[in-house]
Amino acid sequence: MPDADAEVPAIRTERLELVSMSLPFMRALAAHDLEGASRELGASLPDDMPEDLANFLSYRIPMLTADPASRPWLGRSMVWTHPGGGREVIGTIGFHAPPDETGRVEIGYRVEPAFRRQGIVTECVRALLAWAETQGVHRFRASVAPDNVASLAVVRSFGFEQVGVQMDEIDGEELVFHLDRDGPTEDDPA
Repeated sequence: MPDADAEVPAIRTERLELVSMSLPFMRALAAHDLEGASRELGASLPDDMPEDLANFLSYRIPMLTADPASRPWLGRSMVWTHPGGGREVIGTIGFHAPPDETGRVEIGYRVEPAFRRQGIVTECVRALLAWAETQGVHRFRASVAPDNVASLAVVRSFGFEQVGVQMDEIDGEELVFHLDRDGPTEDDPA
């Protein structure tokens, strides 16, 4: 069985690193041990991160414990390095799970309020979708609250198309979007 704590390479964007959340990081965060979680990640964390990610952690810790190989697909911290040094988590992004039986993954993200409206989500979504495509995944899903104007604009800017509506037990009504990109052809190998 693969090691859940094995190193997972960060995904670089123009301004950030998308750093995979390890099981020790998630457990420290769930225990409200910000100092331990910060040490594990190598970056300072927002004080409210344990509360903001409580539902995420309640699902992802058991998932990662049961399937350590799923780690590259799960949560990543958006880490910004200050020009003068120091690293800070300014949001999170990842897929809800590894690819399903149809080869589709569902993306989710959140950015701290002070860093919104700066193109960070767009930059990170672009990088994460590109990374997934290097793994052979070209089918994506997003679920967005109908009143989340910013997130709706992001998914639409990537060409996601609404395919339905669902009721989420935690988030309430969500619009469901799919994006199917063309994968490599026989003439254009991956």
